[in-house]
Amino acid sequence: MAILVSAVTLVPLAFFLPLNGRFRVLNLYNHFIVFWFGLCCGVRYRVEGREHIPDGPCVLLSNHQSEWETLFLQTIKSPMCTVLKQELLKIPVFGWALRMLRPIPLDRSKPSRALKLVLTEGAARLASGLSVLLFPEGTRVPPGERRRFNKSGIHMACRAGVPILPVAHNAGEHWPGKSLFKKPGQINVVIGEPIATRDRKPDEVTREVEQWIEQELARISKVPRPAPEDAAVSTL
Repeated sequence: MAILVSAVTLVPLAFFLPLNGRFRVLNLYNHFIVFWFGLCCGVRYRVEGREHIPDGPCVLLSNHQSEWETLFLQTIKSPMCTVLKQELLKIPVFGWALRMLRPIPLDRSKPSRALKLVLTEGAARLASGLSVLLFPEGTRVPPGERRRFNKSGIHMACRAGVPILPVAHNAGEHWPGKSLFKKPGQINVVIGEPIATRDRKPDEVTREVEQWIEQELARISKVPRPAPEDAAVSTL
């Protein structure tokens, strides 16, 4: 129903607005879904660290456990585009709306080309005043599992000299990635202090980002975290 309402109201309206207006209008859908999820399924959320969100462009890096954070994180800073798999743009209505928000679509079957696209398109988005949202694990990772971070978003931030805004959350404990059933409770979201990238090497920044997110996940998660050596390797 929400998608249908968006199709006949928000999407046509956003089409005639400038970019900042499009983000505000289309984010109404994200706000509604998060609200409806809480109302119908009894899932609340608590956010720590909103005061850390910078005024200028940044690269927001978050762990990825469910669909919830793909909606919610769009609402905490605007305007912000997302690095996403290109298949999402083919979904009727939803994909049309995404296209208006200048995402960076990736073909994950071609990692070398995808990395180049993230760097070039990401630099252009940041230069235009947009922030960029990226999930460095590359895919949804269930609570209690770990996947090594890819460095594409960090390379992007280091090249542009913009800060990285790290985010940790436990949304997957209440919105399981491959289940229709939601679990009542509280999602904890932690926004860290911006991490400087200017004149720093990507490997150094990657370690700092990954360590901070893992530390916060260990603090806020009910599902125990795995040891670092259990993390799968990601090449992109």
